[in-house]
Amino acid sequence: MKDLVKVTNLKKNYGLKEAVKGISFNIKQNEIIGLLGPNGSGKTTTIGMMLGLLKPSYGEILIDGVNIEKNRIEILKKINFISPYIELPKKLKVKQNLIVYGKLYSVKNLDQRINYLVEKLRLEDLLDSVTGELSSGQKNRVSLAKALINDPEVLLLDEPTASLDPEIGDFVRTFLENYKKENKISILLASHNMNEVTRLCKSILMMKDGIIIDKGDPNELIKKHGRKNLEEVFLKLTRSNGEF
Repeated sequence: MKDLVKVTNLKKNYGLKEAVKGISFNIKQNEIIGLLGPNGSGKTTTIGMMLGLLKPSYGEILIDGVNIEKNRIEILKKINFISPYIELPKKLKVKQNLIVYGKLYSVKNLDQRINYLVEKLRLEDLLDSVTGELSSGQKNRVSLAKALINDPEVLLLDEPTASLDPEIGDFVRTFLENYKKENKISILLASHNMNEVTRLCKSILMMKDGIIIDKGDPNELIKKHGRKNLEEVFLKLTRSNGEF
């Protein structure tokens, strides 16, 4: 599989503060890469730059060989994202939200696309519900439908199962596994759920203080660092003294 996403020497400065300090990584087509790190490590800033919301101070982001800085409108049609910290318009009904975002992305055969996602994400009974009145689990499924409305080639997931109960969290993870089998999609998954990352990701990037401090297959990293699971690896690598 080809590298669909190429991030090269990416940096982001806020005045004298370096939030991201020259990171590089690739995501292949039809691959899920995990992005791990404590709060303040640069994960959200990295995702913001990949979405074109933040301008890099230095470096390059290529999506299917095209520079996002020079071709934002073209690239944004190919990507989408989900974050529990960014809500959909609360006063719109679920179907209205999906129609609005579908038209923003100029989705062809929009009704067909909405029907497909409604079936896959079990949204049939929610279409006429006001989005702001939904439970967190229901909002999550609707946000996921929004994130896939344009059939993106690249999907950026920032804590996609945060605050969800175990059943809904498992539903979302199973959905992502099945969706990836049916569609060629590259996914960057930022999460604090180590079991989720171990289950979904072929490879992970471990960030701390704006740099990538280790990377590789989750199980290989567990073996490399002599730990029982990925959470113990995370604690070892991200604690200031490096001890666990």
